[in-house]
Amino acid sequence: MTEDLKQRLVSLASVFLKLGVIGFGGPAAHIAMMEAEIVTDRQWLERSQFLDLLGATNLIPGPNSTEMAIHVGYIYGGGWGLMVAGMCFLFPAIIMTTILAIIYTQFGSLPQIAPLLFGIKPAVIVVIISALYRLGKKAIKQRKFWLIFLLVIILNLLGRNEIFSLLLGGLFGMVGLILIESKANTIPLLVFFISNNIAQATNQSKPTPSLWQLGLFFLKIGSILFGSGYVLIAFLEGELVNQYGWLTQQQLLDAIAIGQFTPGPLLSTATFIGYVILGMPGAIVATLGICLPSFFIVLAVNPIIPKLRRSKWTAAFLDAVNVSAVAIMVVVTLNLLYQILWVPTDGLPVNWEAILIIILAGFALFKYKLNAAWVVLGSSIIGWGLSYI
Repeated sequence: MTEDLKQRLVSLASVFLKLGVIGFGGPAAHIAMMEAEIVTDRQWLERSQFLDLLGATNLIPGPNSTEMAIHVGYIYGGGWGLMVAGMCFLFPAIIMTTILAIIYTQFGSLPQIAPLLFGIKPAVIVVIISALYRLGKKAIKQRKFWLIFLLVIILNLLGRNEIFSLLLGGLFGMVGLILIESKANTIPLLVFFISNNIAQATNQSKPTPSLWQLGLFFLKIGSILFGSGYVLIAFLEGELVNQYGWLTQQQLLDAIAIGQFTPGPLLSTATFIGYVILGMPGAIVATLGICLPSFFIVLAVNPIIPKLRRSKWTAAFLDAVNVSAVAIMVVVTLNLLYQILWVPTDGLPVNWEAILIIILAGFALFKYKLNAAWVVLGSSIIGWGLSYI
């Protein structure tokens, strides 16, 4: 191992451990923070490269933010970088979730965590908006891309699945935009429908699974999961609670709360569930099962992403998918903003405290160019204080 590679691996470990610790707010926030650290601050990747990775990541199974971390690690540090970036990004959430799972099984309830989240969520919104502004300027290169952007936003607002929206946007771009450039008289109407049928291993309830059964269940989830963390929750409820009976509804709700409280990807919910079902061995097996597929999928897909740019058709498809990915992030951000702000507080119809934190975080990020980590930390302290006023 060369000295240069060692330095790159240390840099990757430092960046992704930090992102793993401060990465609150879900995939959109994680990707926004990565864009700020990797593209804006350190310039390890061009913004166009970052967008290509984001578009490709949205089209393959697995958690988007984790796979983005693995992609960056692979490009900057090769095979060793792939492992270092992915493991460092996942490690903080896994450790915190395991500790909370131990407390949960000992005392049967969760500690009071609301004050910790009070200031973090509004700050995360500001971080996402700053990344959306930068990524949007790069992705929507010409006026014709606005058509795809609006199409995907409408599809998502109508409740369409993220992968459906991405593929439809990509196909529209691949066919429609090339025909526009060729001055074709007509643009075909694309009708695309996707349905996923998840194979059920058994219809019998098994309240106490073996380690193999638990591991294979989460391996399957990690291999086929598309979309946001809410899709993961749907899988868990449908199979773990309703089909197998390995978990109660309340335990699932508690697991989701832990996943949202801890930084990093929502996949840490699997660690909590594994511990609740089968203790520490269950936590290890569930975590490995849901995380390992992402490493192999990225290893297989990453080398072919640059080749996609050499073809007129696949380049147009990737451009359109990039626009679609930004559009989906816009819808996610609007939903988060609505959930945070539209909460009656002190007789007002909106959460004035969250609005105050958003304004302060906006000034810190846009005017004074503070690092996202400091903005999130400062906002959490402000939120903690406001929660006790």
